Amino acid sequence: MKVQGFVHKYGDNVDTDVIIPARYLNTSSHKELAAHCMEDIDKNFVSKVKPGDIIVAQKNFGCGSSREHAPIAIKASGVSCVIASSFARIFYRNAINIGLAILECDEAVQQIRAGDELSVDFSTGVITDLTTGNTFQAEPFPPFIQNIIEKGGLLNSISDRLHK
Repeated sequence: MKVQGFVHKYGDNVDTDVIIPARYLNTSSHKELAAHCMEDIDKNFVSKVKPGDIIVAQKNFGCGSSREHAPIAIKASGVSCVIASSFARIFYRNAINIGLAILECDEAVQQIRAGDELSVDFSTGVITDLTTGNTFQAEPFPPFIQNIIEKGGLLNSISDRLHK
């Protein structure tokens, strides 16, 4: 799986309360969650983000509560991938469960700038900054996790296997 998009960059410890503020957790509508994604850290995010765009953040992305709403809001906003130096463990697992592509690569995070255009190949873990020409190597997920992400989440992956 390959994705390409423009970068929205954030710092350390972006917690689930700024990814999707608690005041919007009374909805299960993915569209409604996307409409408020990142608004407490970046008021203009929802008006700037385009399908395929990529979030790049520093360490401990997704810390805070265990709510699945955070990766759902990011994915529903059109973001194709989140690259971070590190992820909070529960966000990491929730992202895979709902089919949001994520990669850890500190070197890439340190050099990629907001607005850069990236290409990401999940099968190899290669991140290419098309703006600068730099490439970075992240550890790719094993094929079974890549399959979960490609199918749009754990439930879709299981359903697909059951119907084969």
